[in-house]
Amino acid sequence: MSGDPYRWDERVEAWEEVAAGAPFLRLRDRIVELAQPQPDDVAVDLGAGTGLLALALAAQTAEVVAVDISPRMLARLDAAAADEGIRNLRTLEADLRRLPLDDESATLVVSNYAFHHLDDAGKELALSEARRVLRPGGRLVVCDMMFSLSLAKRDRRLILEKVAAMLRRGPAGVLRILRNAARLAAGRWEQPARPETWEAMLRARGFEGVRVELLEHEAAIAVARRPELSSRGARARAVPAASSGS
Repeated sequence: MSGDPYRWDERVEAWEEVAAGAPFLRLRDRIVELAQPQPDDVAVDLGAGTGLLALALAAQTAEVVAVDISPRMLARLDAAAADEGIRNLRTLEADLRRLPLDDESATLVVSNYAFHHLDDAGKELALSEARRVLRPGGRLVVCDMMFSLSLAKRDRRLILEKVAAMLRRGPAGVLRILRNAARLAAGRWEQPARPETWEAMLRARGFEGVRVELLEHEAAIAVARRPELSSRGARARAVPAASSGS
């Protein structure tokens, strides 16, 4: 993904309307519940948009870093934080695959409906970055659409439900189906991954306690944590190895 191919700067108002809807508010509440924010947490919100998650977490944590590729989204988030008197939130314009954050600088990483804009290789890079910035024992909670265009039972059901919902909208729905088909043919459709793929990616990136919770429609939440340091690893980091010349 180079720059902002989805032109999020032009979609701020449309996204705010979607994020204010009941389905996304339910997703926010469940993500926060699973994240179990603590007063001393330093949280990073990947693909923060206009702050659906970041603003909710700011009231319950020591600091929130809201990361997004769209400067207009982040400007709207800054304004919302100022209006609410929130002082422990900072915004950061960045690609999720290359986070300009220090190693082990966060205790909690969250995300909501951002990862499906990355291909699987991009997801793996972003998850590697999330693990890098998490301290040992740090938690990861990611909500996204999790399915694929396959004949698997759940995937088939979700696709048929989406098509039926669009058809109920009449000509506008048919037009959207055709547009989505064109985007798919051109390789420009969103790239969600199945729950099983998420579990495999997280384990391959060195996370533990991995589980995926299926939600309504196509949404699911992946929960994992960076392993705690072993006592041996902790000693190795605390005591530098002696030099050969000592």
